[in-house]
Amino acid sequence: MKTLLTLSALSLCGVVSAVAADTAPAITFNKHIAPIIYNNCASCHRPGEAAPFNLLSYQDAMKKGKLIAAVTKSRYMPPWKAEPTSYSFKDERLLKQGEIDMIDAWVKQGMPEGSAADAPKVPAFKSGWMLGDPDLVVELPAAYHVPSEGADIYRNIAIPLGLAEDKWITAIDMKPTARSVVHHVLYFADPTGKAHQRTDGTTEPGYSGMTAGGASNVGLGGWALGAQPHRQPEGLAQKLPKGSDFIIQYHFHPNGKTQTEKAVVGLYFAKEAPKRTLVGISLPPTFGLFAGLDIPPNEKDYVIRDSFVLPADFDAVSIGAHAHYIAKDMKMTATLPNGEVQTLLHITDWDFAWQDRYFFDHFISLPKGTRLDSEVHWDNTTSNPKNPSNPPIRVTWGEQSADEMGAVILQGVPHEEADLKALTGEVGKHQQAQVQQRMKEDPAFMKKISALLAQ
Repeated sequence: MKTLLTLSALSLCGVVSAVAADTAPAITFNKHIAPIIYNNCASCHRPGEAAPFNLLSYQDAMKKGKLIAAVTKSRYMPPWKAEPTSYSFKDERLLKQGEIDMIDAWVKQGMPEGSAADAPKVPAFKSGWMLGDPDLVVELPAAYHVPSEGADIYRNIAIPLGLAEDKWITAIDMKPTARSVVHHVLYFADPTGKAHQRTDGTTEPGYSGMTAGGASNVGLGGWALGAQPHRQPEGLAQKLPKGSDFIIQYHFHPNGKTQTEKAVVGLYFAKEAPKRTLVGISLPPTFGLFAGLDIPPNEKDYVIRDSFVLPADFDAVSIGAHAHYIAKDMKMTATLPNGEVQTLLHITDWDFAWQDRYFFDHFISLPKGTRLDSEVHWDNTTSNPKNPSNPPIRVTWGEQSADEMGAVILQGVPHEEADLKALTGEVGKHQQAQVQQRMKEDPAFMKKISALLAQ
């Protein structure tokens, strides 16, 4: 009798559970899922952008529903590598766990569409550009042909802009046509306006080399895999001198298929000159060029650390990191004069394919005397699934994709413009100190650097 009662009780529990599941409110695309996708995915998953498929309708999402559930559950998507830190970032594409669970439940329920009355408005984009129509659109003067095989290529292609007056850049957006082989690019302005005349005697546009050429060139930032365009905060911009050529310095990584690159670049201008000057603080400098980066095979946790003390009050604007395949963990903290430690950036699962710059949602005030500490970790073992070498090999600093580099880069402005010289002077001294230390440890260092830059 006891056994029968137990079985009856179990059966009743099953019936109750089934009834509860049947009567639970359905999760529908229109009411629950569309807002998540439109707010976090549609800016890239639309025509003309980098994503391989669109997510602008129920049909789009239903076709990829199981994939969406899998990549959001693993947090591979949306591409946002920064962990929550002491300060929040603008435009965070970091789904809440409840949103991830809701997508998973929607797929398990059969992906119902729901009532049309619940459907939110499909996001409208002003143009094919993520930031709206640029103030100036420039295009490569001719296509560059990337071979299918061979070493990585560094190519500088200059475009005359014909500007009659100084401009101030608040954002740059790039649309490469050979995205799969563009490792990264750097932007420069050549105030002499003569860079477009330079060639290396080949039929391809531009000229080779890791330096864009010209001591007067002005750095304007860059683009890397996974990066999204961002506007500088109101009142900040970078100078583009009148008469300048705009230089795109490409790093191409051949992938077995011949590619044709003829990028279009959108420039966004401020209405007036900024009152404060942006300064970048890279720890270590030059992505670790002078840090003696030398990673043995099978080294599980190779670490480089660097520190810098702010010589003046500083308002942090954005932060980012750069490394290649086998980097794993990137971090920067700020130890305030009162001893309080704040985390500015922490990436615990570095991915070479998703690099971005993270803008703080407000200026972060870092007082004079604040110590910035960075650390970059690499995993050169077979347990690192992103390691391009099996078995692992010794890895040193270099520009080839299978080489390594690494740094965390904080960008901001002196709180008072009068402190600009002191700030940039100390940043320069910090780099020079590392150069001198490296030369002391390796007397042939400068010859190696000269040969590297001549490539």
